[in-house]
Amino acid sequence: MKDDKYVSRLEDVIKQMLTPLKDIPFNLVIETMTGKKVISFDFKDSDHKKVLELLRPTALMAGKAINKTGILRPRPNEVGNDIEPFVKNALNSFKVNANVPAGPSGNKKSTGYPDILFWFNKKPYYLECKTYNVENIATTQRSFYFSPSDEFKVIHDAPHFLMSFEIYVAGESGRNHIYKCKHYKILSLESLSLDVKYEFNSDNKRMYSGESGTIVVDEGKIG
Repeated sequence: MKDDKYVSRLEDVIKQMLTPLKDIPFNLVIETMTGKKVISFDFKDSDHKKVLELLRPTALMAGKAINKTGILRPRPNEVGNDIEPFVKNALNSFKVNANVPAGPSGNKKSTGYPDILFWFNKKPYYLECKTYNVENIATTQRSFYFSPSDEFKVIHDAPHFLMSFEIYVAGESGRNHIYKCKHYKILSLESLSLDVKYEFNSDNKRMYSGESGTIVVDEGKIG
C-alpha cells in the first residue's frame, strides 16, 4: 500500500512536469539561473546609442561578406551555425574584442547561448546570432532556446542582443543550397517571453548495460 501511494504521488509529479510553463520573461530566467542582471536597452543612454551605431554597420558588413560567396547548406535551419564567424569578424573590425563567452570556470565554449561577448567602453554585451525567412518569421516554430548548465556562459550583468539575418536560396551547388541574406534585425532580448518544456534523458551506460531498467534481449556479431 505504501509503495502504491509513492507511485501515485510520483505519477502526479510527472504529470505536473509534463505541463509546459509558458510566458516566463527572459530576464527573470537569466537572473534566476546566473544571478546576473539583463540590462534593458536604453535609447537615451549614450553608451547604448553608440553600441547600436556599432551594431548597424556590423550587420551590414557581415551580410555583405556572407553574400560574396553564400553559405552552402542542405537545410535553412543549419545556416545559423555559419553566421557567427561573419558577425564576430565584423565586430572585431571595430576593436571591441568580440569572442566566445566563457562560463564560471573561465573556459570558453562555442556551443550554447550566447554566441558572442563583446566589450564597449569597458562594459560587456552579449550577442546571439540567428537567421529567419519570410515564410517562418510569423510562425510559432521554435527558434530560440537554451538549457541550464554549470558552465552557462552568462557571467556579467549586461544587455543581451540578438542579430538575425533574413536568408534566401540564391542558387544550388551539388546537394546544397546557396544561402544569402537580404535583411537584418537587431533585437534587445530584455523580457522575451519564454516557454519551458521538460525533457527526459538517459545515457549510453544506462541504456546499453542492461543494468538500469533495460533488458538486452539479444546481441551478436555481424560478419
